[in-house]
Amino acid sequence: MNVSYKNSGVNLDAAEQSTESIKNLVKSTFNPLVLNDIGLFAGFYKIDMASYPDPVLVTSIDGVGTKLKIAIKMNIHDTVGQDLVNHCVNDIMTSGADPVAFTDYIGTGLLKPEQISAIVRGMALACKENQCALIGGETAEMPGFYSKNDYDLAGSIMGLVNQQDIIDGKTIRTGDILIGIPSNGLHTNGYSLARKVLLETNKIDLQAHSDELSASWGKVLLKIHKSYKSIIQTVRKHKGLKGISHITGGGIEGNTKRLLQKNLMLHIDWEAWQIPTEFKLIQEMGNVSDEEMRRVFNLGIGLVFVVAGESVDSMMSIIADAEEKPIIIGHVK
Repeated sequence: MNVSYKNSGVNLDAAEQSTESIKNLVKSTFNPLVLNDIGLFAGFYKIDMASYPDPVLVTSIDGVGTKLKIAIKMNIHDTVGQDLVNHCVNDIMTSGADPVAFTDYIGTGLLKPEQISAIVRGMALACKENQCALIGGETAEMPGFYSKNDYDLAGSIMGLVNQQDIIDGKTIRTGDILIGIPSNGLHTNGYSLARKVLLETNKIDLQAHSDELSASWGKVLLKIHKSYKSIIQTVRKHKGLKGISHITGGGIEGNTKRLLQKNLMLHIDWEAWQIPTEFKLIQEMGNVSDEEMRRVFNLGIGLVFVVAGESVDSMMSIIADAEEKPIIIGHVK
């Protein structure tokens, strides 16, 4: 038998089919500032100098982690595409930036065009919702590196902010207040621990209905990572706002303390809000300590605003008017 790329495990025909199937999805996210078509070696995005006369480029890169294992088990692949975009959007918006362009990487053991199309469909939807163009990406079929049923997913985002509008936490002082904004579940963090507790230790059926959750565990675990774009845009020019933290791996304290100068600490009132049921069940079923839960999960708080004490009432009112549910969860000391 002659050796070919295909019988080595890489199907170039499937790759071309995937590219064709996602072209319209990707183009649907374009705006007049996207200068390239699909298929070049790089994406081009023109800076709108009228909106950003003193532009600073803000970038971030991230993945979805082992939440992908749940998506693969459930054979649902569009939601993780949305997770990826929303996670990256939140990260750069903590600095006051606007998301403008996104690129992705998908690595897989066996390229399945319908699966790739679903992933990109989710990314395209989230990009449109966040007014962010999906200007490029890479799909790599890597047999022998990934198993045939596995894939990995990562994304890089580009944002813009005028230099004078950067939010970096440098003015945070003792007495500033922490206002938490609710998450809608695990978002994209803590899934290795969640899978250990639920799937390995307790042999949970992801498809089965849970009375405590009023849904299946699969549905709860695949809830889409919430985008905080709207609420951040609403409050980012408020004079009392000093810092924003996106609660991802490391939990509330681990992420928020990244904003602080060395002489400052956080006091978190862990009784200030009702921890969602899914976190309580994971803790009970795995006998996980409070300390570990607080380090690994967001526990129902997905974003934290650090606000001057005298501005708390007005900030709380603005957030509530924007149909979010602000919670005072602690202070800086």
